[in-house]
Amino acid sequence: MFRVTIRGTFEGLGDAARAALREQSTAAFTEAGTFTFDQSVSAFTFRCQVPSGPDDGEKEATDAAIAALDAHGHPYRILKVAVTDMRDIKIRHRSRRG
Repeated sequence: MFRVTIRGTFEGLGDAARAALREQSTAAFTEAGTFTFDQSVSAFTFRCQVPSGPDDGEKEATDAAIAALDAHGHPYRILKVAVTDMRDIKIRHRSRRG
């Protein structure tokens, strides 16, 4: 599983699209992707969770996240992409003292 964060700006976004985005803003990682943005709805952060196969890497995850971003249909310009491979995340469990 990959978590991909894309930071960018909207290009030529109309008032109806801005209003629709304001109604659905959330900061969760989902497969369809979610948006958060600045007050003017011009800069955004898009969060997307991408399932991974055994041979998938950051390029495949980035491509899948951009496809999810494209599916939303808003014109944009990408400024930065960050990919986290959740397979590399180690969870430290706290020991219980009894």
